[in-house]
Amino acid sequence: MVSDTVIATAEPQDGSAPSETKATPSPSAAYLGMRRYRRGRLSPLTLRILAVNVLALGLLGLGLLYLGEYEASLIDTELNALKTQSEIFAAALGEGAVIDSFSEGELLAPELGRQMMRRLVEPTRTRARLFAADGTLVADTRMLRGPGGVVQIKELPPLGSENFIQRWSRAVYGWTRDLLSITERYRPYSERPVQKADDYPEVRQALAGESARSVRGDPEENGAVLSVAVPLQRYRQVLGAVMLSVDSDDIEKAVRSVRFEIVKVFLIVLAITVLLSIYLAGTIARPIRRLARAADRVRSGQARKAQIPDLTARRDEIGDLSGAMREMTNALWQRMDAIERFAADVAHEIKNPLTSLRSAVETAVRVDDPTKQRRLLAVVLEDVQRLDRLITDISDASRLDSEMSRIEPEPVMIGRMLDALTDLHSETAKEGAPTLTLQLPAALGTPEGDLVVVGVEDRLVQVFRNLIANAISFSPPGGSIRIAGRRDGEDIVVTIEDDGPGIPKGKLQAIFDRFYTERPVGEKFGTHSGLGLSISKQIVEAHRGAIRAENLIGAGGSVTGARFIVRLPIG
Repeated sequence: MVSDTVIATAEPQDGSAPSETKATPSPSAAYLGMRRYRRGRLSPLTLRILAVNVLALGLLGLGLLYLGEYEASLIDTELNALKTQSEIFAAALGEGAVIDSFSEGELLAPELGRQMMRRLVEPTRTRARLFAADGTLVADTRMLRGPGGVVQIKELPPLGSENFIQRWSRAVYGWTRDLLSITERYRPYSERPVQKADDYPEVRQALAGESARSVRGDPEENGAVLSVAVPLQRYRQVLGAVMLSVDSDDIEKAVRSVRFEIVKVFLIVLAITVLLSIYLAGTIARPIRRLARAADRVRSGQARKAQIPDLTARRDEIGDLSGAMREMTNALWQRMDAIERFAADVAHEIKNPLTSLRSAVETAVRVDDPTKQRRLLAVVLEDVQRLDRLITDISDASRLDSEMSRIEPEPVMIGRMLDALTDLHSETAKEGAPTLTLQLPAALGTPEGDLVVVGVEDRLVQVFRNLIANAISFSPPGGSIRIAGRRDGEDIVVTIEDDGPGIPKGKLQAIFDRFYTERPVGEKFGTHSGLGLSISKQIVEAHRGAIRAENLIGAGGSVTGARFIVRLPIG
């Protein structure tokens, strides 16, 4: 296993003690260290899921706190009630506080107006003010006149009406309301020591004969003051104005109550959302973490005991990932086993000609007979040629997978390819060589005759050349090799038959093994590496196809030849 740190030492030229450079962690070590650090905390995926869900819920909760329409409806209702109440007050005052003077006509009696206003306001929390026609303040229910002058009345909250938690929640609510600016801002309400009608636009409008309303902010109470002014009339003569005002405490309580209920529901939903998010993140992050740890163990080379967790029962994307990683790991171990077997087979196959070559060279050195030396040199040459063929085929087999993954597949016309190989054999065959016949379902130039598949043309040519060469080598002189191509569903099937001795019993699969050789009687040893059929199988399987061999059985049950069947998918 490769170390994650590198420690270098440098020996000075002056003979002093060598100095040690600082250990530098490799990128993989830094990455693994970062992952180990994260394992002790909430995973980043969990944090992201929590952030997305809580943020969306928080935005919704903040949006619900903006109860502008609800608050506006409460204010409008309160103003309408004040207007109705003001009209009742004005009607009562017009009948009871107005005296008829023969010299001056209808006059408002201030003292009667003050007494009636105080009696009318007693059942309510409303503040009432009465202005004369000239704009002077006649009566104010918050002002008491006595021997010592005028005393202002201010209603105080009941003693001990709120506990600490309620006061604290109100303070937090007010701070949040001001911070988020969720309450509409009104122009401030101000009150002079000596009040006049000109201080209040709604009163001026009432003295002009029209009802008016106004909403102003109260800086002291951090609320609002709602006021309505209506004209006091008798026989259509405006004798003054009645102004009723009330603070927004009831409205604030109603809105605050609704907001508190929203906050309660929000907190409950938030808790449920957090728990469900953690559960959801756990069902995602925890198995992914398990898969990552298993992949780390596989990467670090902890033998085959490092198994990828089987999560395919989940039937979701993580289950698909687990299945893919398990298949990938199994394919990796199979590839490693194949490489190991391939290396052992290569070593064994190369060792034989090397041993023969060494023996021939050592013998040639001790032999003085020129004839024997020439024979030994011929053996050396044959062994060198055998090594050359072996190394060439080994090189071709070893780079096949990487080459197949790099080359982009293209449409390949199998029918035309077989026709070209058949013509090439006919033109180059020696006397007595087997004849090749090709049978296709339709003429070339048609889709049925061209038999088009998607693949790498050069490698498919190599497959059929190997199979044809193999059939030629086993066919008797003057024999026949029959090649046929057809479409079978979504596959193209090519069969190559010969009249040779067939395949030995029990070797129908072994002939595709590497370095397996079963050559015709009389053929010179070492002319084949035993990799031809193995490479052909490797190429066909890389095209997602299949290749198999079988014997041809005659009428008497005897073997009359061999048949190789290649099946390639169209797409």
